[in-house]
Amino acid sequence: MPIRVNIEVHATGLNCEGETIVVNAHGALVTTKVPLELREDVTIHVQLTGKSADATVVFASKERPLEFGIALRRPQNIWGVPLPPDDWAAEDSRR
Repeated sequence: MPIRVNIEVHATGLNCEGETIVVNAHGALVTTKVPLELREDVTIHVQLTGKSADATVVFASKERPLEFGIALRRPQNIWGVPLPPDDWAAEDSRR
């Protein structure tokens, strides 16, 4: 779901601001003020909701050096999306 939300990214030796481009229950595409490392463990803090979650950097854009894909360690809605789509359920109902 395309949505712009201000975030803070925290990692070992790193604290920076950023913004989401697209979010879902499993992660987000984000832009940051400083480069992140692929496979780096980070904590994402959403300023709007006050919620935080642990994540891993899983994508680094070659065309846009400050754009990254992050995967949340646990699917959840930390983004403040008031009515998430039905497929945002934290549990997989197909099990």
